[in-house]
Amino acid sequence: MIEEKEVKAEPFPWETVMHAGLCLLRLVPRDFWALTPVEFFAMTGGLRSRGAAMERAGLEALMRAFPDG
Repeated sequence: MIEEKEVKAEPFPWETVMHAGLCLLRLVPRDFWALTPVEFFAMTGGLRSRGAAMERAGLEALMRAFPDG
């Protein structure tokens, strides 16, 4: 038997998206509302590669360079 989990849908963050598009990117409303979700995602850096995670040796080098105490 497959167990079903209740998923609570979060409301779309219109305030945040509109702030990014209209204030940070300085799009005029006509251009903002004409964007597809993928275009908006790309304009806000969503398609940029995230890069490789830091390996243990890099972390240890940072810890030696910037000790906590």
